[in-house]
Formats: sequence, structure tokens, C-alpha cells
Amino acid sequence: MFLVVAPGVVAGLIPWWLTGWEAGTIWPPLQLLGALMLVSGVIVLVDAFVRFVVEGIGTPAPIAPTQRLVVGGLYRHVRNPMYLAVGATIVGQGLLIGRPILLLYAAVFAVVVLVFVWSYEEPTLARQFGAEYEDYRRAVPGWWPRLRPWRG
Repeated sequence: MFLVVAPGVVAGLIPWWLTGWEAGTIWPPLQLLGALMLVSGVIVLVDAFVRFVVEGIGTPAPIAPTQRLVVGGLYRHVRNPMYLAVGATIVGQGLLIGRPILLLYAAVFAVVVLVFVWSYEEPTLARQFGAEYEDYRRAVPGWWPRLRPWRG
């Protein structure tokens, strides 16, 4: 349910409100890049949600958090693949349909997410998982993926 509601609104409903998904001027190479970003973002998002349920025994929703720290899969490369995936879907839509307003929206989304992660999510994870999270946080970048997976 949270998968449909949160990312569905942020990466689906709001872009639709902003654009009606009406195409603007589209340069085919950017359109192809947008399609790749959109599809990749959706795949990463679904993988991250499944990992929260299977590995973390919980959900990304603050009302039903994971019981274990999720550090497998793409989380071995970057701490925030879910947010990056949502951002990629927004940018991908903007490029796919040629609507720069979605690129501006993606920038606003990024600022909101950064503030949320730094002010709420990271302190909460530090309290919940202690040294395990701090070790993970030191080893795995938050936003720019490391090439080799972390094996903590």
C-alpha cells in the first residue's frame, strides 16, 4: 500500500498534475534517456521495497519500520537507492515527454528529501540500529553509489 501511495503520488500523480503528461518538444536521444531512467527507477524502487519486506522485516513507512537494517542488494552501493529511484523516475518522465517543469520538480523533490534524510531519517536509524548503522553509514555513501559493494 505504501508503495502505491508515497512514490505513486510523488512520482506519478504530481507529475501528471504538473503536465497532464502532454508532450512538449522532444529530442529523441533525451527521450530515450528519459525512458531508460523511468524504467530503471521503477525497477530499483520495486527491488528496494521488496528488500525492506524480506530483509528488513518491515516497510519503508515510518509507521511500520524495519526490524533489521537493510544493507543488501543496491544498499551495498548507496544508502538511499529508493530516493534516487524516485528522483530518476521524475527526471525520466521530464525527459521522456519533454517537460522541463518536471526537472524543476525533481530539484525540489531532491531538496525536500535531503532535509528529511538529514533531519529525521539518519538520526532515527542511528537511534534504532546504533553502531551497526554508524559502520554502514561510514562505509556506504548516501547519494553517489560506490563501485564495489560494501561487505560489512
